[in-house]
Amino acid sequence: MKEWVAGIDEAGRGPLAGPVVAAAVILDPHRPIAGLADSKKLSARRREALSVLIERDALSYGIGMASVAEIDELNIYHATLLAMQRAVAALSVAPHHALVDGNVCPVLACTATAVVRGDATVPAISAASIIAKVTRDALMDRLAEAYPVYGFERHRGYPTADHLRALADHGIITTVHRLSFRPVMRHARVIASKDLNT
Repeated sequence: MKEWVAGIDEAGRGPLAGPVVAAAVILDPHRPIAGLADSKKLSARRREALSVLIERDALSYGIGMASVAEIDELNIYHATLLAMQRAVAALSVAPHHALVDGNVCPVLACTATAVVRGDATVPAISAASIIAKVTRDALMDRLAEAYPVYGFERHRGYPTADHLRALADHGIITTVHRLSFRPVMRHARVIASKDLNT
């Protein structure tokens, strides 16, 4: 009996807006994917190309999210673990073990090991980092269309100078900003809202 190992990683812990997205990937040993690496080290085009290959050739992949409301209620640490649990639950194949990027593991039905810098050293975690990043970037692109004043398509919700300037100029007119994050708190003037959380 084969022992299936899932790699797990997240995207979006640091931004001021949007959900945190996690992915879990079980690679197929008979269909290796060349070029897997930490998603942060890859160009957007390369990430997207690899994402297609991972979705096609992996034994299974799952995506989980924690909404802005959950981040504000639970804090980003616990919301990230929740997103990881949801990603594993979305796998079509139950893993026997999980390798998790970072230094902490979510509570799972299988055993798990935390791997610091695993996104750069463990192929399954690299694959998960790519799926999580590509998924979240696409979601932030959709939010950019709904809220063009913030420029989400450029900074993906991270606290860049442009994003902070937009917050100062326009206030908080969405429900996709994390009100529990200090830079957002300073501009927490809810003018109108439209819930786009998923």
